[in-house]
Amino acid sequence: MLNIFLKSLRDIISPQVLFFIFKIALGSFLLMVILFWIFWDSFSHLIAALVTHIPFIGEFSFVQSSGSFLGALIVAYGLIIVAISILTSLYSPKLLLRLAKKSYGIEGKDNSKVGKSVMYNIKAASIFILLLILFLPLLFVPLLGQVVMLLLWAILIKEPTFYDVSSLFIESEKEYKGYKSIWIVAIVASIFNYIPLLNLFAPIFAQIMFMHWLLAKSVKS
Repeated sequence: MLNIFLKSLRDIISPQVLFFIFKIALGSFLLMVILFWIFWDSFSHLIAALVTHIPFIGEFSFVQSSGSFLGALIVAYGLIIVAISILTSLYSPKLLLRLAKKSYGIEGKDNSKVGKSVMYNIKAASIFILLLILFLPLLFVPLLGQVVMLLLWAILIKEPTFYDVSSLFIESEKEYKGYKSIWIVAIVASIFNYIPLLNLFAPIFAQIMFMHWLLAKSVKS
């Protein structure tokens, strides 16, 4: 796993990957600015209502005011990560195929179906947003909140990312789905989301890690 991480780190700082990240970040930023500009009032009111239901402390006025603002920022940040993940999923196949050819000399083929990829992303994003809202009170608990958030980010990228990568290089992803290493890759990549700017790297870093993990296994077999 360490070797896979180092290979992925080398790829992530290459000019072609950095340019890809820049395009995805710009597209995600513009999309979310438009959506928040239109729906921010409704969005902030929803978060404020949720904050009042935090056990023991939700009824205090200072918690409602400061907690609502922080809660809105947390959920908004989560939605930005969702946008980056979805756009990365849709536009990364050509980049991954080039990296695979460069590292392994393998000519992959884009067998992914846009509809299926979108379905995986919508499913993961829906679960992520639902759990984020349900566990919002826990995010204010030191340490526990960070662990919960890390697991939520891993849930967001695990299934759609694995499908997007596996569809380029193997016939069926089902034979690899049971590996615990898939969760490890998703969690390691999700750590990037804790660091401003580096969070832009998380989805494509996860895809590159999955690519190296999958191709290393296929070469051995």
